[in-house]
Amino acid sequence: MLSPGPAGDHEAWGFTSSTGLGFTHHTIVDAHFRACAVPYQELLEQARIQRGWRVLDAGCGPGEFLPWLAELVGPEGRVSAVDLAEENAALAAERVARWKSPCPVDVRQGDLLELPYADDSFDAVWCANTVQYLDDEQLALALRELVRVVRPGGIVAVKDLDAHLITARPADPYLFSDFFRTAGRAPGYAAQLLRSRDLYRWLREAGLAGVRQQSMVIEHYAPLSEPAREFYGLSCARLAEQAGQLGLSEEWRRFLDPAGPDHPLDAPDGYISEGNVLAVGTVPGTTAVDRLR
Repeated sequence: MLSPGPAGDHEAWGFTSSTGLGFTHHTIVDAHFRACAVPYQELLEQARIQRGWRVLDAGCGPGEFLPWLAELVGPEGRVSAVDLAEENAALAAERVARWKSPCPVDVRQGDLLELPYADDSFDAVWCANTVQYLDDEQLALALRELVRVVRPGGIVAVKDLDAHLITARPADPYLFSDFFRTAGRAPGYAAQLLRSRDLYRWLREAGLAGVRQQSMVIEHYAPLSEPAREFYGLSCARLAEQAGQLGLSEEWRRFLDPAGPDHPLDAPDGYISEGNVLAVGTVPGTTAVDRLR
């Protein structure tokens, strides 16, 4: 099973689910998805999932990507989904039951380190905003599991946040970089949020062929949309609390109160960005038995 890493690491980030992992509670996951829905859909389309495919959403959270995946595969396809947090899997299943899907969709609770599916069960795996919770050993194991459940010739697509590209205005342009540089020196969540630009290498080492990768900067300008203001106000406050404990710039105080009267994101030239990385590889054309030798 996934562990929450070093003692207190994820607790400091907040918004934990039953897994103990930070930023996995459905409220914050939903807020982030609403803020970034358009670029998220663009990245999903770049995975090149085909109609009629059987697709697994590995680490589905409360299920935001499931309607888009179902539309991509169409009536002849099938979508399965799995999430470590039992309550997130239950919420995703509840949401599926409320909308008319063009194809069968099933959701279950499960662990990426030991997926509850047989070898070669899928044509593709979509894994979004999930590997950031895995340490290096767990990431290697999870990728082996994703490869195991995808047929030869199928694809594994991994999308995740790249913290290198987080910045806000008006503020010191290196404010967030300095935070992640300091917090990321020790093993844990911050370091894993800085690993996304290396996903292409991890996919290659997992045995995937034809690996391609692209990075996208997601930008929000004043006046920020309501979903963007909600998510980034809350998330910046969590970073500001940790920055204070690390003895970083006093400028972080302006981010402590999401509703503060002089919050930088409410300034006339308010701005915040984040990075996202999509890495996609093809499972080599051998049998599952051969891949495990």
